[in-house]
Amino acid sequence: MIALPDRLSDPVVVEGLVQVAAASALAAVVIGLSSIRDLDLERELGGSFVRGFVQVVAMGALIGVLFTIPLSYSGLLLAAMVGYAAWESRKRGDRVPDAFRISVVSLGVGSAVVIVTMVAAGAIERTVRNLVPVGGMIIANAMKTNSLTLDRFQGEIESNKDEIEAALALGVPPERAVSEFVTESVRASLIPVVDAMRTLGLVYIPGMMSGMILGGANPIYAAEYQFVIMGMIFAAGGLTSMTASHLLGRAAFTDAAQLRRFEPTEGTVLATLRSAIQR
Repeated sequence: MIALPDRLSDPVVVEGLVQVAAASALAAVVIGLSSIRDLDLERELGGSFVRGFVQVVAMGALIGVLFTIPLSYSGLLLAAMVGYAAWESRKRGDRVPDAFRISVVSLGVGSAVVIVTMVAAGAIERTVRNLVPVGGMIIANAMKTNSLTLDRFQGEIESNKDEIEAALALGVPPERAVSEFVTESVRASLIPVVDAMRTLGLVYIPGMMSGMILGGANPIYAAEYQFVIMGMIFAAGGLTSMTASHLLGRAAFTDAAQLRRFEPTEGTVLATLRSAIQR
């Protein structure tokens, strides 16, 4: 009989699998309702749920190895996270010109500014054990904001194409022709993080704060540090959304100030990288 590694045979891991099964059952209900209502979301919902489980367990298995790498390599790891986050995020704006390039720049700016600033301030320790998880959290939340920006901008342009082209025909500068829709994109993308800040401590009690308190930390300090984390997420999301919207306003037009065609792009990695480099 094949013996399982100590980590896999740990009773806590077995208990966790039972909890995973319960969460999976709830997810199955959502997927079932989607099928009953003909929402055609079963594949996306089910795929993302399974994929998330596999990815987070794989990361848990590798986390010990990651903590042994030199601190200098953590920057490369975070850069890789930004690249992958941009690749996933651009799918929400698959018809937006230069969506991948815009996502890389926006996520890079939003995440880097916040991470570097907070490392300098001492809020993020200069260790792989602290930098990678917190940095990953910041990048992940910035990705959500970027996805919402792309999705909303694409919808606004497609819904108001005639109005934009009419404004251009009258001599309105491209930036002004889409300024209203850019503003709506930023506003919509920041709704989740703004709502989270408004309900922080009253409705939304984050897990990090609870974990620190259960670990014996001073409750006041745990609350302060949780607010710092939320502040980092808020700042990264805001910087990402505003950078993306600025770039989107330019990418939507040709050099001749004509509205570009919003059409699906090739989904392969090589095609996307080739397009980003050419731009």
